Amino acid sequence: MAENKLTDPRARVGETEKMTINLGVVDLGQVDLLVQEGFYSNRSDLIRTAVRNLLASHADTLRQAVARRMLMLGLQHLSRTDLERAVAAGQQLNIQVVGLARIADDVSPELALAAIASVSVLGAFHASAAVRLALAGRML
Repeated sequence: MAENKLTDPRARVGETEKMTINLGVVDLGQVDLLVQEGFYSNRSDLIRTAVRNLLASHADTLRQAVARRMLMLGLQHLSRTDLERAVAAGQQLNIQVVGLARIADDVSPELALAAIASVSVLGAFHASAAVRLALAGRML
């Protein structure tokens, strides 16, 4: 069966995704004022802090939802060897991740189709363009 390599999402400092938000001009002005006053180094710092604080306030709800839905939290990296093992065992994987799911660059579309039954990612999914295209019909 595939070996799940899971890490704490905050331990991967370089693993970030860009998110765009729209704010009203008054809210944006207040953000800029807090930055100018030295409370935050920049707008992104304030937004990251606000999101982390909000997520922390919902930590129990998030833990329960992850457990109830049997999701993996963090980073799941699937190598070619992991997928070959699943195929050899006659198994297909259901990838369910909150965070980052990554399929190695040396995985062929054919191997991905043979080894992966479904992909559900809340966060980011990194795979080659060919593998993403092959799995498009299995993305939930």
